[in-house]
Amino acid sequence: MYSRSSEPIHFERDCQAVMVPQGDTVTLPAGSYGYITQALGGSYTVFVEGNLFRIAGKDGDAIGKEAPAPLELPDDASDEDVERLVWQQLRTCFDPEIPVNIVELGLVYSAQIEHGDDGRRKVEVKMTLTAPGCGMGEVLVDDVRSKVEMIPTVSEADVELVFDPPWGRHMMSDEARLETGML
Repeated sequence: MYSRSSEPIHFERDCQAVMVPQGDTVTLPAGSYGYITQALGGSYTVFVEGNLFRIAGKDGDAIGKEAPAPLELPDDASDEDVERLVWQQLRTCFDPEIPVNIVELGLVYSAQIEHGDDGRRKVEVKMTLTAPGCGMGEVLVDDVRSKVEMIPTVSEADVELVFDPPWGRHMMSDEARLETGML
């Protein structure tokens, strides 16, 4: 799902939101009006009363949107199947201000799968931020964690922010550099 339009919205119920770029959690009250400025990866960036906020996909109903469908894996899914789905989920994680997913931005350094004693999987993700002081860092980490933990057979996602090596635009895909104008 991708949108660059300014689709008008009306909050049908109180809704938790995260202020962009500060990262503070607030509640937007039912009856508020605004516009969707970005709809990517199942979450929404909205403009309300002069501020930007990020609305999680699970709260899409508050603005008249459907929640994302549950993920599915075959019962005999291999680690390779799970790894493909992990990277697919990582590509649904976006900085609320940048219309490029965190994989294409070069923010994900690794994603490794381990097996627990109970047969379930644990995924360890190492990622960075475009700037160490980014207010949305914990929001992005939580987004990665929750989206990876949606994968059947994954019991836990451990997401670690690392700053070595430091991120640079050379880590971006060609498409990401074109999209952001960082050639």
